[in-house]
Amino acid sequence: MVITNQLKNQHLLLRAGFGPMAEDIPMLKNASQKSLLNALIKSSSGSPEYLNVAPSMFKGLVMGIGDEARMQKKEMSEDQKKQLRKQSRQELKSLNLAWLDEMVNSPSQLREKMSLFWHGHFASRNLNIYYQQMLLDCIRRNALGNFGDLFREVSKSAAMINFLNNNQNRKDHPNENFAREVMELFTMGRGHYDERDVKEAARAFTGWGANAQGEFVFRNFQHDDGTKTFLGKSGNFDGDDILDILLEQKQTARFITGKIYRFFVNDQPDQERVDLLANRFYDSHYDIKDLLETIFSGEWFYDPRNIGSRIKSPVELLVGIRRMLPMEIDNEEVLLMVQRLLGQLLFYPPNVAGWPGGTAWIDSSSLMFRMRLPQIIYESDEFQMRPKDDDDQMMGMHEAQDNAAMVPNPGKKRGGQVIKASIDWEKYMKPFQSLPEALLQDEICRVLLQVKPAVKESTLQTYTDRGNRESIIKTLTIRLMSTPEFQLC
Repeated sequence: MVITNQLKNQHLLLRAGFGPMAEDIPMLKNASQKSLLNALIKSSSGSPEYLNVAPSMFKGLVMGIGDEARMQKKEMSEDQKKQLRKQSRQELKSLNLAWLDEMVNSPSQLREKMSLFWHGHFASRNLNIYYQQMLLDCIRRNALGNFGDLFREVSKSAAMINFLNNNQNRKDHPNENFAREVMELFTMGRGHYDERDVKEAARAFTGWGANAQGEFVFRNFQHDDGTKTFLGKSGNFDGDDILDILLEQKQTARFITGKIYRFFVNDQPDQERVDLLANRFYDSHYDIKDLLETIFSGEWFYDPRNIGSRIKSPVELLVGIRRMLPMEIDNEEVLLMVQRLLGQLLFYPPNVAGWPGGTAWIDSSSLMFRMRLPQIIYESDEFQMRPKDDDDQMMGMHEAQDNAAMVPNPGKKRGGQVIKASIDWEKYMKPFQSLPEALLQDEICRVLLQVKPAVKESTLQTYTDRGNRESIIKTLTIRLMSTPEFQLC
């Protein structure tokens, strides 16, 4: 495909956000990338609204606020405790859908996209809805700020401390899990520390914990206050000292920049380019917004090798469809099953390393479902696929009644899932209203695809309902969204 101004703008909106909305289509041809980038940065500069989905009565019991709540917890039967856990899982679903709606509708596209990146980088599975709400708020508030501030706040969050077992890290009985992942996954990556560094860091993190309210606490009586040697430095280090030393390492800037490059630019990094960006990131004292602005304003970002080179993650695909086709969904909870079938359920990463991304998003079943999804939405068609039974991802919390609701009885012909969506076709079709009918196919291709479709024009015409102008636009749009090329951004 010819690298037009429109293609560059779509590339920017797909990478720095979740793609254009239908009403954005008219400005794609003539707007400059600089003006679009400035608008993305400006709209993401404010503080995000705290996403709070759980009722206050439930909060008291989950977080144990006050003596009365603690007594209520003690007096609960096993069935009542089970119900409490079930309620927390239900609220996690609500948080998932609330954040998904933010990605679709918020003008702060750059912040929400960067938050999705950090959500995978600082992966945490935790059934406590309030801990997850607080961690998500921390990520969204700091998404475009300073990596050091974000790193410190995440490291002291109740969600992460509990997920990585640091509440069990005590002097004379150190737990190395938190210390290892802080180095391997959050900062330097494998190969840049040794086992002694892990053991010494674990000693420094002894006493770090979180209380029932989700507040960070330092329990001095559990802390090992002896001398530690970490990454060549010696001293009476505590956890904050370890975080500071990690941020002093240029390898941390290289590791983070490499991951950001793969997420926003190309799965196959240009190492020389990454090194230059990493040096700037380090010299800026880890200014995230500056790094992103440098990436998105570079001519090299719009090189043909970077356009249409990434496979959309399931969330990017789902959100992108909803932005391009304005719609109301009556049964939003079905989107949780869609996420599971596609392989990316928010707040349930497969493990502490997060989602691997790239070609791992695609296998024979997920690709077929990806290409059927637009048709399923358009025709309110049933889908009866069974998601992979990933007990690690679902944290051992499968429930027979949940599975029965989500997976239809294979003995029945009907009873599958339906996405009850009402698409505002008038809003979508408006940008195409002045085009001659003969030009519709080429223009819709340009808007929806970042790479040239492999399907022949004659084949597209054959499978397009040409009864009238409206049916041409509708069916052609759905057919193009159902191609392998639409999976790329």
